[in-house]
Amino acid sequence: MTTASADPSASGAPTGTATDGALVLSGRLVLLMSVATGAIVANLYYAQPLLRQIARQFHASPGATSLVVTCTQVGYAAALLLVVPLGDISQRRRLVVAAYALAVATLAACALAPSLWLFELASVLTGLVSVGAQIMVPFAADLAAPARRGRVVARLMTGLISGILLARIISGLVAQVAGWRAIFWVSAGLMALLAVVLRVALPPDGPRPRVPYRELVASTLRLLAEEPRLRRRAWYGACAFGSFSVLWTSLSFLLSAPPYGYSSSVIGLFGLAGLAGVAAANLAGRMADGTGAAVSSAVTAALIAGSFALLVAGRTSVWALVAGIVVLDIGSQGLHITNQAVIYAVAPEARSRINSAYMTCYFVGGAAGSVAAGTIMGTVGWDGVCGLGAGFGVLALAITLVDRWRPPAPRRPPPGPRSDR
Repeated sequence: MTTASADPSASGAPTGTATDGALVLSGRLVLLMSVATGAIVANLYYAQPLLRQIARQFHASPGATSLVVTCTQVGYAAALLLVVPLGDISQRRRLVVAAYALAVATLAACALAPSLWLFELASVLTGLVSVGAQIMVPFAADLAAPARRGRVVARLMTGLISGILLARIISGLVAQVAGWRAIFWVSAGLMALLAVVLRVALPPDGPRPRVPYRELVASTLRLLAEEPRLRRRAWYGACAFGSFSVLWTSLSFLLSAPPYGYSSSVIGLFGLAGLAGVAAANLAGRMADGTGAAVSSAVTAALIAGSFALLVAGRTSVWALVAGIVVLDIGSQGLHITNQAVIYAVAPEARSRINSAYMTCYFVGGAAGSVAAGTIMGTVGWDGVCGLGAGFGVLALAITLVDRWRPPAPRRPPPGPRSDR
């Protein structure tokens, strides 16, 4: 395995020294990567607390407007399959900087969109370029010492989760002051700034192999087909993000209608309830560095399923609603971090493709949850939404229980390309 190398004089950021074949990251570089990861992934979530305003602007139904969330997730999932594997053969620093630069244009298109379908098209493109977050995470995993890999990944995921939470809060506040389009202009400026900073600060990769693109994508799909640990973790991830999307796609419609009738700024503040997910991410990362992945998976899946019992009562009780959001975020983020720590040990020479396969399934589950939630919210209502979310959690929990009694599958060599590193 050829590890990435750093030239501190070229990057301008101290990155540490090589230990056991891996580059030890400095705290400052990990912090920068964490902040940048949260900032770009936030672009997927700015619209969620604004769906009611967007529906009024374009005279659209809740079901049609909910497709905005689905569009970003579909774009993100497509890029996870088609773009993220390039990290195993291309310079990750260049891919990351290009993603942030392109996000400037797609966010400007969101801000200027004159119709719902054009806004949804711009949202697909924004989802595509926001995949820079998933190029950054395996990049950091490669740079980290093996004994600290779970914690480094957890730090970046803490930034990612914080970006998700702050996206909802900030977009609600900005929309209250300057209208719902303003947040996309603000984020476009932030992406431009980060593109410049990351170009200077990120260390360059070492030599990358030459592999045909078609073979690269095909090997990603073969990893999913042939590696049972990856398949199981992809299933857990799809269920976790499916339940997560069910809640956040529907929540703004619940909170903007009676008995609540909240403004977009107040709706955005509900993202603060997800801060518990940050603590869960760090705890899950530490457990996964040891031997607690199986226990963490079962507990977090049970929390996802159980959270919707509280969320049902949240139809009329704000305290039950907040408690349900807290429990759901702890469960979904904790399961996600456990999954990532496990899959990065599956095939170290193919981490970008492993991440691509896992995160594609993850966002397919999220897209399925948001589509179904928009339809059910408009027909059955909040109780139906909670039943759907609980169903995702039960599916994840069922597989964790099956795995407790099923013998582990033997380790298989990763599929080609064979010249990965």
